[in-house]
Amino acid sequence: MIEISNEVRKLAEQSVLCWLATSDKDGQPSVSPKEAFVCHDNIFLIANIVSPQSARNVIENEKVCLSFLEIFTQKGYKIYGEARLIKEGDDEFEQYQAPLLEMTKGLYPFNSLFMIEPQKIQTITAPSYFLFKDTTEESQARKAFALYSKVFESL
Repeated sequence: MIEISNEVRKLAEQSVLCWLATSDKDGQPSVSPKEAFVCHDNIFLIANIVSPQSARNVIENEKVCLSFLEIFTQKGYKIYGEARLIKEGDDEFEQYQAPLLEMTKGLYPFNSLFMIEPQKIQTITAPSYFLFKDTTEESQARKAFALYSKVFESL
């Protein structure tokens, strides 16, 4: 397990969604969005709200990749690690559910959670930063905000 930096923690707190990539015992990958996740101590915790496939996969194959990003700057992180499914009734469940319950204010019921111990952390950076040398976080955020504004106006 490796140390999670304050920068990674901060971005995780700012992200409203993460993606958990798992695979079954045969290596068939599956990716699903997760809304309730926190960086707690030196691990990531994700509430298992409605993810039966992710749960089965983690039981069969503990290797996972968790990704999250700041949608306007389009920078984030991939967390490669090992996951465990912790169920209600397990010794650790009460301890680890606490930060997730605080985050969700009890609005999202769950009776198990994923605990991820990071093994490697990589940055995610939008291609614009590499393709266009004048791209900054501010310019990227302005472009993303303009795009998302148009999308919301059409709703």
